[in-house]
Amino acid sequence: MQEAKSGDVSDPVSESLYDVDSSDPRGELVDRSGMDPEDVAQIARLMKAHVELRDAERRMSDSAQKYMSLGKQEMRALHYLIVAGNRDAIATPGSLAAHLGISSASTTKLLNRLERGRHIARQVHPTDRRAFAITITPDTKRAAVETVGRHQSKRFAAAARLSREEREIVIRYLTDMARELSLDGDIGDDRSDGGAP
Repeated sequence: MQEAKSGDVSDPVSESLYDVDSSDPRGELVDRSGMDPEDVAQIARLMKAHVELRDAERRMSDSAQKYMSLGKQEMRALHYLIVAGNRDAIATPGSLAAHLGISSASTTKLLNRLERGRHIARQVHPTDRRAFAITITPDTKRAAVETVGRHQSKRFAAAARLSREEREIVIRYLTDMARELSLDGDIGDDRSDGGAP
């Protein structure tokens, strides 16, 4: 039996984490009996690429949060405010709450934290005097664009290197993957044929 050594870059277990033959050797989760081994191996490489992308995104997000001294929700809120400003749209506590999927009370607390940190400003809404319009401060916008924005723009560069046909394939694949992984489906349904009897 091979020993998995800590920190060993050639650790056989780490190298096989996304190989379906290693994670599901008896085919209990994925029926691949009719598949060519080369196709199975290629899918394993695709799954590994997914993980590498997710890890890169996590490192980038952690780095940006550390640099800005903000949490994930605060960063999402600032991103929303930057886009709202770029589109000359008025961001309100209600629109921000809907975007983040949080309650009004949680939104108020989040906005209070951002305001204390001088990341946002609240003004009276120009057409609804009972509401507030929220904007990101120039210094915070500049810092966010130079950190997160600069990194995020590299996604566009990677997509631009693909042909239109390749991008359509990637879009179809990612959309299908998101649908497969959606928590809206029947989690307890273990049938792998889409739920058909």
